[in-house]
Amino acid sequence: MPKAPRIAVTDVTLRDGMHAIRHQFSVDDVRAIAAALDDVGVSHIEVSHGDGLGGSTIQYGFAKENEDDLIRAAREVVRRARLTALLLPGIGIIEDMKRVQKLGVETIRIATHCTEADISEQHMREAKKLGLEVVGFLMMAHMLAPEDLAHQARLMASYGADVVYVVDSAGAMLPEDAYARVKALREALPDTVEVGFHAHHNLGLSIANSFAAVDAGATRIDASLMGLGAGAGNTPLEVLAAAAAKRGLETGLDLYKAMDAAEDVLRPRVPRLVEIDRASLTLGYAGVYSSFLLHAYRAAEQFGVDARDILVELGKKKVVGGQEDMILDVALALKKQKEAAAAR
Repeated sequence: MPKAPRIAVTDVTLRDGMHAIRHQFSVDDVRAIAAALDDVGVSHIEVSHGDGLGGSTIQYGFAKENEDDLIRAAREVVRRARLTALLLPGIGIIEDMKRVQKLGVETIRIATHCTEADISEQHMREAKKLGLEVVGFLMMAHMLAPEDLAHQARLMASYGADVVYVVDSAGAMLPEDAYARVKALREALPDTVEVGFHAHHNLGLSIANSFAAVDAGATRIDASLMGLGAGAGNTPLEVLAAAAAKRGLETGLDLYKAMDAAEDVLRPRVPRLVEIDRASLTLGYAGVYSSFLLHAYRAAEQFGVDARDILVELGKKKVVGGQEDMILDVALALKKQKEAAAAR
């Protein structure tokens, strides 16, 4: 029987987890959480606004602390893992990438919608010049057929990506969906380019989908402490550590330290844990970007409509990241429909 592959685990608590707490981690929070994660044995620790570098805006939500200060805090304590940041072209710019590289960021993950890999070219080429490890992030990957997703991945690889990720931003995939997309990328890309998988837990399948991705050839998997992340969260790091150990996968994670980091370091610092509630379940069912969840809740309260109706309508419209303004448009339209129906 062939030896199981070693899986490098990137922790996204301090980036995707920011969505779940409205980007309110403090410098002290980042320092404590990053130190604990480094001790757990993750390969990469991602630190930035939930929407990436430059994301602290009125559109996406203001962070509690300055972005540079958060990255400096992590850099002070991270000794083994690679310090990582996310950049979405159009939100972050090349100057942001240059700035954080000087602060000690070693890996940059450049994210685009799954059909728009071509907008990452300039950023990826510049990142390679800066000596950064470059990771391509194909978001909302459930919306594209495997062969078409593989074409987008080849574009990223041609720009210099060292790794290309299948990103289930909506938590909408079933294990067979994850397997097919990762397999298509693995077959399309040269052996020198790794394939990764980023799951959300909206359908309760983040572990199963991550294992399906590994079976299809993924060697990079994302997770976060207690699954903290947008929507119903990401793959829970401590659960992944336990399940992977039972499956015989090498991750380099210390299970007990992962459990302790979740319970003792993260939990006291978050006002609420993520869960599969009716709205986050609707995200996965309708195939809607997970970071829309809190925006949909606020719009539902403002306009007196059901957040689920907002999310289902957004799914019908195939709205993607960057179109957060549509949430208010849809909520207002639903309110008018509700008022019209009541008047009849």
